[in-house]
Amino acid sequence: MPKMRLKKDDSVVVRTGKDAGKRGRVLQVLPDKNRVVVEGVNVIKRHTRPNPQKNIKGGIVEREAAIHASNVALVDPDSSKPSRIGATRLADGRKVRISRKSGAVVDK
Repeated sequence: MPKMRLKKDDSVVVRTGKDAGKRGRVLQVLPDKNRVVVEGVNVIKRHTRPNPQKNIKGGIVEREAAIHASNVALVDPDSSKPSRIGATRLADGRKVRISRKSGAVVDK
């Protein structure tokens, strides 16, 4: 299983598919399937049945579906362009993610 370099709340841009070029925030990471759910990307319609016990109204609901992690790229914090992700250790020993394009630290 490949290691997931993306994390929740990362800002990403979609590289391929029907939503190519869209930017969004990672809402959920599914490492076992190597997929991510991105806000406003890959929106599908689901027909739901009413369930009064769970306070769910019936009808057609739009929500985001998962997209493969290889189809998204992290947005570089400096240039706001797509970039790959690397990892390095800082002088104080912390391990942080960096942008390959500019070398800027991605983690807070």
